[in-house]
Amino acid sequence: MKIQFIYIITFSVVIWCASCSREEAVPDVAAQGLQAAQLTSRVKMVQIPGGRYQPFYGTDTALVKVEPFLIDERPVTNGEFLEFVKAYPQWQRSQVKRLYADTNYLHNWVADTLLPAGIDADAAVTQLSWYAAKAYAAAVGKRLPMLDEWELVAMADEVVPNARQKKSYSDRIVDFYLVKNRQYNAVKQSPPNYWGVYNLFDLVWEWTDDFNSVLVTGDARSGDYSDNNLFCAGSATSATDVLNYAAFMRFSMRAGLKAHYTVGNLGFRCAKDIPGNGDIKNQ
Repeated sequence: MKIQFIYIITFSVVIWCASCSREEAVPDVAAQGLQAAQLTSRVKMVQIPGGRYQPFYGTDTALVKVEPFLIDERPVTNGEFLEFVKAYPQWQRSQVKRLYADTNYLHNWVADTLLPAGIDADAAVTQLSWYAAKAYAAAVGKRLPMLDEWELVAMADEVVPNARQKKSYSDRIVDFYLVKNRQYNAVKQSPPNYWGVYNLFDLVWEWTDDFNSVLVTGDARSGDYSDNNLFCAGSATSATDVLNYAAFMRFSMRAGLKAHYTVGNLGFRCAKDIPGNGDIKNQ
């Protein structure tokens, strides 16, 4: 029954996104005033050694190389995003341009700089667009993770760096996805995975930089991909693991999005390049 339900979700989203295309260019950071005074991120970042992994989608069986990188140990919170919109009013609910966020952007906030009563400041921020997430990341001197980076980290359970062959791994993630109102819980209340990264599945879906791409050529972090590699994740025919229902749900969710969309359980975390890709240590 659960499997049947998941496939209904998957293919419903695929039909919805059948006409999706490459998004508009990201608004110029300097023009948005985001280089004038950067915020300071207090989130601990974990260094990931990178490596080669098998992408979930794609007909090419070659492993994808992911260079070492840094990733936030948890999602960005309501309280942190509140500090951001106070510093950069152009991203406040009443000021944001509709090109960069739909009408549901931060719609549950009481006012531009006031969180609603009962909403935990330490819960992951949601109802924000890809553009807003990109702007926040730029303001704190970071970026959004690439899809391959996110998926590489997410392959781990609490014991091993690659748990994809465990049936319990996918089943547990699906159970998380089906929990109602999980996005309102505070971050870091569940155990971290093998890398020391929290809340990849049990709170919110998360934006990635190349959220609507499936095949990425070259360096997975470079963002260099052609239009013909940007398409909506659609069917199981190109999946490398047809029994990974959690990944089907994840990729279908991403494929149905556009950059200005906001969703009640969609948040983000930041990533960062490692200068020189030197020795890997937690910071």
